[in-house]
Amino acid sequence: MKKSLIALAVLAAAGAASAQSSVTLFGIVDATLAWGRGNGAGSVDRFQLTNSGYNSSRLGFRGTEDLGGGMSASFWLEAGLNNDDGRGAATNTNNTIAGGAAAGQAGSQGLTFNRRSTVSLAGNWGELRLGRDYTPSFWNLTVFDPFGTNGVGTNQMLNGVASGVNPFTGTAAASANPGGFYPTQVRASNSIGYFLPRNLGGFYGQAMYYSGENQATGARDGKGYSGRVGYAAGPFNVALGYNRQRMVGTATTVAGVQGDIRTWNIGGQWDFGVAKLMGQYGRDDVQLGAPEINGRGWLIGTLVPVGAGEIRASYSEYRVSSNIIANDPKSQKFALGYVHNLSKRTALYTTYAYLKNRDGANSAVNGASTAVNENSSGLDLGIRHSF
Repeated sequence: MKKSLIALAVLAAAGAASAQSSVTLFGIVDATLAWGRGNGAGSVDRFQLTNSGYNSSRLGFRGTEDLGGGMSASFWLEAGLNNDDGRGAATNTNNTIAGGAAAGQAGSQGLTFNRRSTVSLAGNWGELRLGRDYTPSFWNLTVFDPFGTNGVGTNQMLNGVASGVNPFTGTAAASANPGGFYPTQVRASNSIGYFLPRNLGGFYGQAMYYSGENQATGARDGKGYSGRVGYAAGPFNVALGYNRQRMVGTATTVAGVQGDIRTWNIGGQWDFGVAKLMGQYGRDDVQLGAPEINGRGWLIGTLVPVGAGEIRASYSEYRVSSNIIANDPKSQKFALGYVHNLSKRTALYTTYAYLKNRDGANSAVNGASTAVNENSSGLDLGIRHSF
């Protein structure tokens, strides 16, 4: 049961109380035993007690005030947790690669509200939201993935193919998937977002603009926009997403070179009652001067309720083409898992994944490493508790 702190909590925090206001404390603690295995020369296996194998661990506070006339104001502060060792999660200050590595942002300093930190104003016209939040294009990757982009079963469009050269640093043997580097694939800081009202006959959508807030010489670095439109009715749900982030300056292989990352995806779901069928397709494109990288991937998966539990399964793949690598590396992942609900708040889960590399790829799962064109496998066992 979520802890609702009404009236008295608002008095203490804001110096005023109202029967129309509420503040809620919520969170998830998810502990995972994770095994990863590589193959071939130089491969390394790995075992970890980690977190977020089923749902991302977090601690948050949210509140809403009814302003009358159909208007409301709200806030949402949500921090990621590494509950295996007690650290807070890292954040990014300005949507650039450097912004994630700045002093005090490494996740070891205590809680940072890296997952979401927003204030909103909503009405019959929709919602205006300011702060750090999910980019609209990310929603398709997580909503239409049976594993919700968590744990060893996460789809390949988020993890991508490890091979080739990182176009931002020139480093060899770095992930060639644009999604492996660009900071706004999941969230954006300094954002202004708008959500359509909910009474549009099944249609929904949102738009976001975000800024790197840099000085004039790098003003475009970390700046971008994203959008998503969809339709949901009965058992059917489908959505299209797009994101474009500008890059400039020292984040690229050549200082001062301007370029951008563009990604688009489409995802859908049909609930047959006995099972949910999910699918998604996406493409990532990077152009920063001479280096050009294009990635494309897809997923098909299912959720099957079984008594007090649920079977999860998916197949996903991602292929990269580029003018700075010889081949078009490709990785394919098969994932199978089961979640058993002990209650509405507590669940046990397990997931197994097998990853196959081809054409020069060397992706691995659960922190292991594997040789080029060799396979990798991983297993998660965990417990999730929400409050």
